This record gives sequence, C-alpha cells and structure tokens, in this order.
Amino acid sequence: MTALALARSWRPKTFSELVGQDHVVKALTHALDQGRLHHAWLFTGTRGVGKTTIARIMAKALNCTGSDGSGKMTSEPCGKCPACMEIDAGRFVDYIEMDAASNRGVDDIAALLEKAAYAPSNARYKVYMIDEVHMLTNHAFNAMLKTLEEPPEHVKFILATTDPQKIPVTILSRCLQFNLKQMPVPLIVEHLEKVLAAEKVECEVNALRVLAKAAQGSMRDALSLTDQAIAYAAGRVSEESVRGMLGTLDDAYLIRILDCLIAKDGASLLAVANEMGERSMSFSLALQDLSSLLQKIAAAQVVPESVLEDWPEAGEICRLAGQLTKEEAQLFYQITITSRPDLSLAPDEQTGFAMTLLRMLAFRPGSGGGGNSPSAPSSPSARPAAPAPKASAPAPAARTSAPATPASTPSATAAQISVASSAERPDWHALMRQLPVKGMVQQLAFQTELQDWNDSASGVRATILTPMPQLASEASVGRLADALTTHFGKPVKIVIEKGEVEGKTVAKVDAQIHQEKRMNAEQMIAADPFIQQLEKEFGAKVVGGSVKPL
Repeated sequence: MTALALARSWRPKTFSELVGQDHVVKALTHALDQGRLHHAWLFTGTRGVGKTTIARIMAKALNCTGSDGSGKMTSEPCGKCPACMEIDAGRFVDYIEMDAASNRGVDDIAALLEKAAYAPSNARYKVYMIDEVHMLTNHAFNAMLKTLEEPPEHVKFILATTDPQKIPVTILSRCLQFNLKQMPVPLIVEHLEKVLAAEKVECEVNALRVLAKAAQGSMRDALSLTDQAIAYAAGRVSEESVRGMLGTLDDAYLIRILDCLIAKDGASLLAVANEMGERSMSFSLALQDLSSLLQKIAAAQVVPESVLEDWPEAGEICRLAGQLTKEEAQLFYQITITSRPDLSLAPDEQTGFAMTLLRMLAFRPGSGGGGNSPSAPSSPSARPAAPAPKASAPAPAARTSAPATPASTPSATAAQISVASSAERPDWHALMRQLPVKGMVQQLAFQTELQDWNDSASGVRATILTPMPQLASEASVGRLADALTTHFGKPVKIVIEKGEVEGKTVAKVDAQIHQEKRMNAEQMIAADPFIQQLEKEFGAKVVGGSVKPL
C-alpha cells in the first residue's frame, strides 16, 4: 500500500491544529462564533503557509452539522459529519476548488457564477475557493465584480493568491484580506519534531534545523523535504544525511573559512574550496550560509545576548566575534552577498567562490590605499592584507571610510573624517527610477522625498517623507530597503516619516509631465486644419479630456 505523503497526512483539519497563523485563526473563529460572516475572504501569502488548508477548514466550519446531524455553524468542525468527511476527502459537491492558473478566462468565471445562482444541494453554504486568483484575466475579474460584491445568501467566496499586487483594487475592496505569515525556523522545527515522533522516526534536531531553513518559511516544503530525507537516510534523519541530500554546507566548513581569513592563510582557503568542490556542494548556498553566519557574528559584536544558547554554533560565533573586527565582519558580509549573483558569470561556480574568498583575504578595512573590491560597490575603504606599493593605482573610490587603524597618522585620520562627513546625498528621483522594483514598492518609491541621508561605514540610514502612509507597509518598506542595499552594496535602513513633501515626488513630476503633454496634444488637435474643417462644416466637437498623448 502506498504511504501518504507527510504534507497530506499531516494537513491540519481544524483551526486548533493550524500552526503559525494565530492572527488569522483568531479573526475567523470569532467571526464564526458570533455569526458575523463576510461573503468573501482573500488569503495571501507565499507557498505552503496554509491558504488552501484554511479554506477547507472554513468550508467545514460553515457546513458542519455535528456528529448527531443537528449541529450548527461552528468554529470547531466535528470532522465526523458527512459534510466534514466529504470535504476532507475532496468530494463535497458544494465545496468547489478552482485553479485560476488553468481556468483564467472570462468563460470559466461565467460558468462558475452561473452555477452559483442555484442553492446548495446538501449544505448550508455553497463555498467557492479560487486559488491563484491573480492569474485571472482582466475580463474575468470584471465578470465577477458584481457577484463578488453581492453574492446570493447561500454563497461564500474564498480567494487565495501568492501575488496580491496583481489583483485589481476593485476586487480587493470587496474582500476581507488576511496575510498569512511565513513560518519561522523554530516553529517549523517544533512541528517536525512532533510529526517524526508520531511517525516513530528518529531524528537529530540540527537536521530539522537544516530542513526548516531550506523550506524558506513553507511548512508544506518542510514536510516534503522531511519525506525526502527519510527516504534518503533509509530511516534515521541525521544532520549529515540531510546536508548530503540538500548539498548544503556543514558549519565546520564556514568556521574553517573564517579561521583561514583571520590567519591570512590563502593556501588553506583554496584547499577548503577544492574540498567543497569534490563533495559537489552548492557554492551559491555556501555563500548564503556564510552571509548568515557573518550576520550573526556582527550582531554578537554589538548585542552579545543575541546569540542563543541552543544554537549549535553559539560558541564559535562568540569566539569569531572576538577575533574579527566589526569592520571586517561588515566587509566580509558585504563581499559575500554582492558576490553571490556573480557566480553565474564565473567560468564555473567553484572558481567564482574561490575568487570571493581571495577577495576577502586581499582587502581589509582601514586607512590604507588599496581601494575597494570591484564586486562590492560602496564598501568601506579597504587595503590589501600585505603591504602595497606606494604607487599602486587606487580602485574606485568608496563612499565612506572605516575608522583608522592605530598605526594611522593624525593627518590620515583627519582626511578620513573629512571624506565621511562629505558623503553626498543621492539624486533621489533618479535613484527611485533606477531601482528594479515594481507594484506597491514602486508606488511607495515614487511617492517619497529624501529628508536625510546618513552614510557610515556600517551602513546607510535614510529618512524619507511620504504623503501616502498607506503605501508604507512593513513589507513594502523592507523590499525598498533590500533594493537600496543591493544598489549601494551596504546595509540600508529606511525610516518613514509621514507628511506633505516640500518639493516634488517622482509621481508628481510624472503627473506634471503627463499633464503638459496632454495640453500640448490638445493644442495640436485644436490647431489641426482637418479638425477645424470638421468643426466648421459638421459642428463636430472634440470631447474634453479625450485626447491622450502618445
């Protein structure tokens, strides 16, 4: 008999079994208990966080009749009545799941809405669940507007999407929207421990941490990877077997790399890279894990209590935090994250990874004249680890300089302070147009004005003003900061202030340009001899506002 996949057999069947979405569960259970139900819900979030699962639980809660057949709508479906059992089995006739990715046309939606007019055959409510709703065409969205706003009393709509920015505002305004969070690593580990204990599979906690990290916030992916790990290890899920399956690095390799950098041992660095290549490890994941470790080290240097005792690498993080300077940790982190996209440009990934390690070895923060790493723009001022010739040509100038080393002269220190204090503010309008952001993030970028730009060796603190605070959600601000971090090659923190801008935002400039073009176009139309002849002979008239510039 074929075993059911863990992601299916451990799919939550009640709100109490749902993991990591307490804010959504609380709102829905209160609504069910009080009988204050909306007619349409929209669940947003990345893959595997519970959108479809919550939809099925909601369908059961709306139609549960209890084990005795006389129960009412409840936030705790019994799981034993015909409605609950058939929904779990996927054969309840009044619960319809539709995949908008493959049924995205207006005809598909029209057929669905036509059936919605009929009463449910054997239930209180007919529940329509439309998954990946952002894939519908504009005509399909328009076709469902009226029904979605005022559906029949017996119909409930549940929409789910991984990309809410592509959904028209007219649809969003007709739904109650719930944003499902990504699962944090500790929560995934805790859940996997319960699952494997129930499945009677031995495991190592560190192995579960590796699986949870690889799942990237998706509980479904975590369970699927666990299934794969059980098969790969033929039983006991160990850290070694999981890392071998995923091709991820053992933390021991990362520690060796940093120890070699501290010791300025280039031969050992290349030996580590060769050893990783022989084991067919993913060098892209290696840089990702190395940047994560460097972030923990940098945090430990500033906030020692940020290191948790249950981390397997806690002792090594504390040791390395004492041996690396703050500037070195910041520079190594920057080189790591900016070199990762360059792996595809290298002759092969191992060569690109080795060059990244050599770049870290070649440059050190300080007052020397070596120059910056070419792959790490806007990095702190750096110098070669070995003494450089006096006539060596400098690399592109850095935007800021790190604190001088004890061997620096007073004049050099003064020069550094002068460079740091004269850091120029960027052309905010040009920068916002250049950033590769779209959707809500682009709207936020275009509705801002730069107030303050504090550029230091450790990063940038940008204070921006926006007249539209509704755009400044935590997610949008975070994605804008990530785009700026990638652009400048150093951490950028954004502080949002709300209020009217004194100058003009990008959006205002674009609106003004569009208005001027429209007025010019109207003047050209009015001066056109053919248009004037039509107006004179036939009494024709150009409709105001209908002229649009190309």
